Amino acid sequence: MNKQFFFSVTLVLLSPLAFGQGAAFDYADDAFRYSDFSQSGTARFRGLGGNHAALGGDASNLSGNAAGLAFYNRSELSISPTFTSVNNQNTFLGQQTTSNGGKVSVGQFGLVLAGKSNGSRRWRRTAFGITYSQSTNFFDNVDARGLNNNPNSSIAQTYVNGANSGNYSEKELSDSFYPNDRQADFKEAAAYGLFLINPTVTSTTSTTSAGPPYTRYDATTQKDQRATLSRSGTHSQWTIAYAGNLDDKLYIGGSIALTHLRYSSQYNFLETPVNGFTFANYGQINGFNVTGNGINASLGLIYKLSSQLQLGATVVTPTFSSANEVFSQTLTAVAKDPNLQLKTNSVDVVDPSNNFEYSLQTPLRASGGATYFLGSGKIGFITATAEYVGYQGMRVRTSAFTNQQDNTDFKNDVKGFVQQTYQNVVNVRVGAEVRAGLLRVRAGVGYLPSAYKIDLDRVAKSDRDKLLLSAGLGFRNDRFFADLSGSYLTYKSGFTAFQLPNDVDTPTVATSNRTTNVMLSFGVFF
Repeated sequence: MNKQFFFSVTLVLLSPLAFGQGAAFDYADDAFRYSDFSQSGTARFRGLGGNHAALGGDASNLSGNAAGLAFYNRSELSISPTFTSVNNQNTFLGQQTTSNGGKVSVGQFGLVLAGKSNGSRRWRRTAFGITYSQSTNFFDNVDARGLNNNPNSSIAQTYVNGANSGNYSEKELSDSFYPNDRQADFKEAAAYGLFLINPTVTSTTSTTSAGPPYTRYDATTQKDQRATLSRSGTHSQWTIAYAGNLDDKLYIGGSIALTHLRYSSQYNFLETPVNGFTFANYGQINGFNVTGNGINASLGLIYKLSSQLQLGATVVTPTFSSANEVFSQTLTAVAKDPNLQLKTNSVDVVDPSNNFEYSLQTPLRASGGATYFLGSGKIGFITATAEYVGYQGMRVRTSAFTNQQDNTDFKNDVKGFVQQTYQNVVNVRVGAEVRAGLLRVRAGVGYLPSAYKIDLDRVAKSDRDKLLLSAGLGFRNDRFFADLSGSYLTYKSGFTAFQLPNDVDTPTVATSNRTTNVMLSFGVFF
């Protein structure tokens, strides 16, 4: 449960730490990260801006509005490989850098089995489907660098502050450092073993057990600091859905989804003293991996008011998941002073609390929308969706503590942070398709307002609004279809490189996130 990533928000300082060395805020932040869905489905629906509420006849309906399955009059098998790339603009200590990267994955795979027509009976047709789809692709890359001229702003100072506040004696620090194994029981002991904390007793033969206050061994004023954060993984789901239509007017469907969470991140911070004599560099590497499985259900309907206008609505329950996290932490140092004899250049912090199990509840979602067909659908259509996301309903619980009161306090602390930090939102999406024979041309736009109630990491809450632009092409005949979509998502985010009590000493990374997704969906009818 050790989750001090050195990019937790300033709010953590204003509240007590939860348990071990992790803050309850971190788990509220995790719940939001795993619930922040921007776009999903096939290339057809992505090209329309992610509209799902009032459209049918697509494999996306299984993870969107299941009622749309009842529009199928023939079976379909489809697959959608996708390429996700990032081109982020980072600002750190007044210096701008750009970070890039790309990732190929399978965004969707689906099978829809259409039932036979019931002729003149009111219950005209049913359909069954099973699909794999990505709700979120976590792929991201941030690489920020700058010169820090503040003598008090150093990651080494965080270790000194921890040793002083913990009131550790030098013997405690020494006894918790195992140079032969390159391990330490906690990060202050690791920093002590790497001489990042200035020992008050330097003689190896001294029996005196000195203690705080400690200082930094290296106190160089100017430092070249580099913060690198990489993320990967997906929040995906296997969905089964069933739908039927009544009188070709009312379409009703439901689904059950088994979700899988796989998230990994690595944060590297490297500090290089400029014109220093003691260290060539020192820093920290934090690794974080989470896996989990969950379940949710949905119910949707689409109603045709006329041949040109249809309305749709769907409700998706919160996803109830179990999750297991593993945290790792390594401190590094390379000496420049030949008289500084380090026993090792890297130390792993080994703590049983780095493994933690908990349960996660994501927000309730509800969507409503309308589609207007141009020329009775022969020309194309315009569609729009409004999606409610109840972020304040996010919850995290655990039974990992032997004391039941600790489990209750943990749940209440996370709930408090959720309600203080996040708000419910309504996402708005609009899309259109124009048809020309077998060809389809699509475009869409989505506005996803910020779920944050407060400014964090020197990024204004309003700057975290997301804008999604998309376009696509499609080809369809009686046996085959192929759709290509491209989408561009832009928003701003930030994180704290390392946390110090004085806000002036705490540097932050501001990022203009720019993510491009290209998807190709192709399939056959049978």
